[in-house]
Amino acid sequence: MSAPLLSILVLAAMFILATVLPLNMGALAFVGAFLLGFVFLGMDTDDILANFPGELFLTIVGVTYLFAIAQNNGTIDLLVRGAVRLVGNRVALIPWIMFAITAAITAVGALSPAAVAIVAPIALGFAARNNINPLLMGMMVIHGAQAGGFSPIAVYGVTVNGIIAGTDLESSPLAVFLASLLFNTFIAVILTVLLGGRGRRGSLAGRFAEQVAAARVNATASHPDVPFKGFGSDMYGPRDPAGDGVEATREGRVKAPQVLTILGLLALAVIALGFKVDVGFVSITIAVLLALASPEAQKGAVNKISWSTVLLICGMLTFVGVLQAAGTVEYVSEGVASLGMPLLAALLICYIGAVVSAFASSTAILAALIPLAVPFLASGEIGAVGLICALAVSSTIVDVSPFSTNGALVLANAPENVDKDRFYKQILTYSAVVVVLGPAVAWLVMVVPGWL
Repeated sequence: MSAPLLSILVLAAMFILATVLPLNMGALAFVGAFLLGFVFLGMDTDDILANFPGELFLTIVGVTYLFAIAQNNGTIDLLVRGAVRLVGNRVALIPWIMFAITAAITAVGALSPAAVAIVAPIALGFAARNNINPLLMGMMVIHGAQAGGFSPIAVYGVTVNGIIAGTDLESSPLAVFLASLLFNTFIAVILTVLLGGRGRRGSLAGRFAEQVAAARVNATASHPDVPFKGFGSDMYGPRDPAGDGVEATREGRVKAPQVLTILGLLALAVIALGFKVDVGFVSITIAVLLALASPEAQKGAVNKISWSTVLLICGMLTFVGVLQAAGTVEYVSEGVASLGMPLLAALLICYIGAVVSAFASSTAILAALIPLAVPFLASGEIGAVGLICALAVSSTIVDVSPFSTNGALVLANAPENVDKDRFYKQILTYSAVVVVLGPAVAWLVMVVPGWL
């Protein structure tokens, strides 16, 4: 059996095992890289480890550590409360506030499941009290998380942009970010039109703000077993060692650690994006400075670093390096090119990303598919930026699936007055529509016109 074909079988086996069993695909990828590279290809272990993505490792650790501190010291609760106050008594705008909050949280570096885990209990609890369609509220939270997920300092954005930066392809981090932001916003508009969102107009946002802390506390007791793979189950409840978190939001006081954290997030955006300084070094520097300024409030933050995602991405990209050495990337690219219809090949790639990602990790799919598509894109028959944008969108909008972490989080936080079996079927039906239509629309808008 040829090395490319063997490596494809190994990759398929990894996805199947990670889907069926509770195994981290990154760990499987390291094993696959060792077996394929050392045992079958005769590669030296130093050559295998040369593919380890050190820059991405530092970036993910830095941004998730910074976000964990922001959650610990109550900054996230503070921002949620402030955002809700902006809408006054216009309850129908609350789903959009939830969309904006989760988008902002992922845009500054949180993983999508982390943002959904924080916002979903609050949003769905409010939906139950104010006659807002729970499907609308839950999907607005997920699409909001995906809308901000490809910012240049977000985990998805860093992963995609880092892979493209290592090639000769044209790249546009801003285009990838805007593509996801606008596409998910468009879906949110459609959801609002179809499912409504108008609740009891007499309800005040102030009442909602008072419910935020209680919802966070109740979520800890109600859903301790939700399959959240990012920061751990303690993401559902507030961690406030210094008394600066939930209590501060209840009393409306803004404390020094929260002010410093907001300034730190702004500094990260300015320094990393404005001055093109490495995101990983900047984020971890700001996180350490915040930890020094408030040592008690940062207790447990290191444990909330998304080590499972670090393992996933680093393992997958190390394995992809071995795939390149095996000639798999060129083999797959030639197979795609042999179809003779570049546009059809591009559509096929988008659908592969969407279907597999509905059951497996979106990050893993992006880490695997983009390198495989690079030689095909290098031919110039398809706009590289357009296909990367379409693939990024196709592989992440399907996280509404109840088989994904985000979809499972929304389902687990369904209000008590909602029939969970019916709610599950609603989410499943909606996710099927997204899987069928999403990649096709992304392909039509971003690839076919050739303007990206």
